[in-house]
Amino acid sequence: MDTILKAIPLDDYRIEVETSSGVAAIFDVKPYLAGGAFRQLQDKSYFSLVCPAHHGIMWPNEQDFSSDTIIHDIRLGL
Repeated sequence: MDTILKAIPLDDYRIEVETSSGVAAIFDVKPYLAGGAFRQLQDKSYFSLVCPAHHGIMWPNEQDFSSDTIIHDIRLGL
């Protein structure tokens, strides 16, 4: 499993990520913001608290995305 090494929050609910296999891309979180657990990410100051964790990315209240989801969305151009 790939590990997210870098997660830098950008404007418009996007995150610049870099993986252990060398993939560097932008992950767009917007499609997930309406979901119950992810609504808190609409707060831009909270969104900016993202960090790499457990192979993926995570926020303080334990909202997270696995590296598999991130890489899948990037490859699909989502």
